[in-house]
Amino acid sequence: MPTRIKVCGITRLEDALLAVELGADALGFNFYRPSPRYIAPETARHIIGRLPPFVTPVGVYANETDMDHVTAIAAEAGVGAIQLHGPQFPELAGPPAGYSLIRAVAVGEDFTAESLAAFQANAFLLDALHPRLSGGTGKPFDWELARDARRYGDIILAGGLNPGNVGRAIQEVRPYAVDVASGVESAPGQKDPALLRAFFAAVQEADRKF
Repeated sequence: MPTRIKVCGITRLEDALLAVELGADALGFNFYRPSPRYIAPETARHIIGRLPPFVTPVGVYANETDMDHVTAIAAEAGVGAIQLHGPQFPELAGPPAGYSLIRAVAVGEDFTAESLAAFQANAFLLDALHPRLSGGTGKPFDWELARDARRYGDIILAGGLNPGNVGRAIQEVRPYAVDVASGVESAPGQKDPALLRAFFAAVQEADRKF
């Protein structure tokens, strides 16, 4: 199966449409207000309304404890999946009704793949641990840890991916999907068309080697 691609931190319609044209499977909309890639739910809804039916809009949240608040924003924006980052998480018995659930996990020195067994989610997004940021670190981590984590579910590989290293990441990890934000930007929330095209080309080239 080809590696799926999620372009995160979408704030502009033109970036969303170009990502879709290039073959994006999912687009991430960041509803965490402190993030430089924050987008208001009503603005996200306008963009999501222009997407074709088989592209998944993902609502990205951080440090949330109230799942009702999360799903209210999701409904307002019109997303189809919810991605939760820590350090705090709402108590969940499983994915909320009507939404796929992506559990973001910060991978630090004490991370073990076995820790994923404690969570119920449709997929796990692995990102580099940062002392202040909940996601979007722009930093890679030890990809061997991500390869081990595949035993516990579908893995979305994030953290410092860009056109220059995503091919090697795919070869080493064979993830379900890759997630990119800062690696294809000219500024936070503003995608660079040339970098986007180069990223998709690098993923496709890596897939051809399998």
